[in-house]
Amino acid sequence: MLKLHQIYFRKLIILFVLLFFVVGGIIYYWMQNIYISNIKNSLKDDIKLIELSIKDKTDLDKLVKIIRKDLGVRATIISDSGLVLAESNKDKNSMDNHRYRPEVMQAIKSGYGYSIRESVTLKEKLLYVTKKCNINGKIIYIRLAKEIRKIYSHLILLGSKIAIILILFFLILFYIMYKIGKDIEFEVNKISKFLINLTKKKKKVYISSDFSDEFFRITKLLTKVAGILAKRDKQKAKYTAKLKMVNNQKDDIISAISHEFKNPITVINGYSKTLLEDENIDKNISHKFLQKIYDSGEKLSCLIDTLRLSIKLDSESLKPKFTEIELYGLVVENVDNLRLTYKDREIVIEKRYDKTIKVDRVLMSIAISNLVENAIKYSDEVIKVIIDEEFLSVDDQGIGIDKDEIKNITKKFYRVSKNNWNNSLGLGLSIVSNILSLHNFKLEIKSKKGEGSSFIIIF
Repeated sequence: MLKLHQIYFRKLIILFVLLFFVVGGIIYYWMQNIYISNIKNSLKDDIKLIELSIKDKTDLDKLVKIIRKDLGVRATIISDSGLVLAESNKDKNSMDNHRYRPEVMQAIKSGYGYSIRESVTLKEKLLYVTKKCNINGKIIYIRLAKEIRKIYSHLILLGSKIAIILILFFLILFYIMYKIGKDIEFEVNKISKFLINLTKKKKKVYISSDFSDEFFRITKLLTKVAGILAKRDKQKAKYTAKLKMVNNQKDDIISAISHEFKNPITVINGYSKTLLEDENIDKNISHKFLQKIYDSGEKLSCLIDTLRLSIKLDSESLKPKFTEIELYGLVVENVDNLRLTYKDREIVIEKRYDKTIKVDRVLMSIAISNLVENAIKYSDEVIKVIIDEEFLSVDDQGIGIDKDEIKNITKKFYRVSKNNWNNSLGLGLSIVSNILSLHNFKLEIKSKKGEGSSFIIIF
């Protein structure tokens, strides 16, 4: 396939050749008519001068010879009857009557006659100009003729000069057009290269051209498109990274769920198998194994309930039932339940204000229990629950949380693995955060690595 400048070049040559012949032909025929018209007028002026020089005693034969020598034209003087009175190029006695020559017949009618024809006498094509003259009461016809061959030779010479000028003009014009074509090709190549780079997702997203208004608008639009595509690529990259992170989180979730469910299931399977295979097992040992199986079943039930609660909170299908409750009593109730599970741990409740709040009792109990149990798991020291007018705070003196992790720990299934942060399925703080949002409360977390953490419910 031809390149743009090659197509442009070929069509330009064809156009110039056609223009050269058309314009050259028009100019040639135009110049020919002008030249012949000038010759006619010149011969006409010469005839007028000859007419003025003819007297009664003028030797016409000598006169036509002088005209031939000085003017280089054929001269013929004809009587009113058509008889040749004098001839510069031929013996007049050998010539026939000229009354019916076209140029003579025109002169008889209108005073002047013109014709371009083959001379019967000279056997050559001539341009004739004839004038009807009245010399001392006698009518004669003065005819001058010039060889067309000489006229055309002058015309060809003039045409050659014009052709050279036209060729030079077209060459200059061709060079200018060729340069324009090369400039257009450069701009097109620049746009093509930009588009190729764009498809390869190169960094350059800007192109400009001041060659013409059209190219300026095209490059401006391309720059705009490139900017949009670059923005979309960034969004796509962010989405891909987010999708990758979600996939990784999904793997972590599956791993966490399988791990949390595997332990109690393993316990249940192990003790059940022992009981089935050993019929004579000691009664105390059998009771101990059954207790282990029961505890593992309870743990599985708790995990399932936690997952169900998390799903309901995320789907916003859980509708809270608000009632007025005394906050201190709710805290004491939940702390007492945890003391039964964690008998060797010390939990202190500090009541600074008699606070009554309007909440869903069940959901708020879950939130408080999760925060206190979370503190128990990650601290070996005393846990303090503070009740104030504007907040409820659960403080521990545990391992603490990095600043970078604080903003993430309330996310679903998030686990701070590098700190051995094991929040079961990673749902505890996420559930707390969702429950508090339902009540228009806020969870604020303050922590210092190695010193402990404070989980504060702000009312």
